[in-house]
Amino acid sequence: MNTTVATTDTEGKTWEGGNQPLKASYGKMMMWFFIVSDALTFSGFLAAYGFSRFKFIDAWPIADEVFTHVPFFHGNYPMIYVAFMTFILIMSSVTMVLAVDAGHHMNKKKVTWYMFLTIIGGLIFVGSQAWEWATFIKGDYGAVQTKGGNILQFGEYATVDGEQKFKRLSITDFAVASPTEREQHSRDVGLWFVEEASLPAYQVGDIVKGMEANPNILVRTQILNEEGEKTVLSREESLQQIKENGRLVVQGANLTVNEYGSPLFADFFFFITGFHGFHVFSGVVINIIIFFNVILGTYERRKNYEMVEKVGLYWHFVDLVWVFVFTFFYLV
Repeated sequence: MNTTVATTDTEGKTWEGGNQPLKASYGKMMMWFFIVSDALTFSGFLAAYGFSRFKFIDAWPIADEVFTHVPFFHGNYPMIYVAFMTFILIMSSVTMVLAVDAGHHMNKKKVTWYMFLTIIGGLIFVGSQAWEWATFIKGDYGAVQTKGGNILQFGEYATVDGEQKFKRLSITDFAVASPTEREQHSRDVGLWFVEEASLPAYQVGDIVKGMEANPNILVRTQILNEEGEKTVLSREESLQQIKENGRLVVQGANLTVNEYGSPLFADFFFFITGFHGFHVFSGVVINIIIFFNVILGTYERRKNYEMVEKVGLYWHFVDLVWVFVFTFFYLV
């Protein structure tokens, strides 16, 4: 018994989109795949940050009190420099758009100029982020870490615009370092397998003596009150907390301690902003390579500037990720 196999006009044509699905070349499709996978990675990091912050919401540092520095200016300028960094990165995306558009019109001169401006914007952002890291690590005021791991900060009430407000004080303003005979452990002094970090400039005892000599100094805990402000202790409670619970003098922030509050904040800050900064630095390097190829006329000979468009997709992605990082760390 013979059987007949029915055929259709579409037999052997399972894909009718040609060799450019969605009108995109292979290179563009691969860039989109990379962007989607990288977006999922950043989403996981930011989600972990969000859950951790929600868990420790009462003790989380206040961004307006942490990121207050501006290069070459002394004073309290909350979020000013971070806003400047964000503006620079967004403007670099604008110049990248203009470079891609100029490439569509085969305008080598404009592509060169706009690519150059994009590279300058990226370098400014990376340099600014490095400066911000250095400032964050160095610290500004110092604090005391308790035996339970909480952070105690110092300050006094001052009249600002007719209102009594708590003003932070640096431990260097009132503490006097006392001489110590203990020698720092290193591989050649002490146990051969033990090497500790550099000794702090101040001991808890120095803080106590400084507070006793200055009756106006109060302690502020990292716990937020009902008004969303950190709790300021009375004079008696301040001295009691330092004497009974003070364990270590902390200056600046690193992966172990953080004078601004929870060490977990510093861990996430270094990891996520560092991961994003690595992306920006990589983008700058790639942009420089493309920039020199534009100057050499490589894409003029190819009759297209698709490479500029592909690196533009990556650069816009980095810009978009920073918007979320900026929102999570600095605004919320």
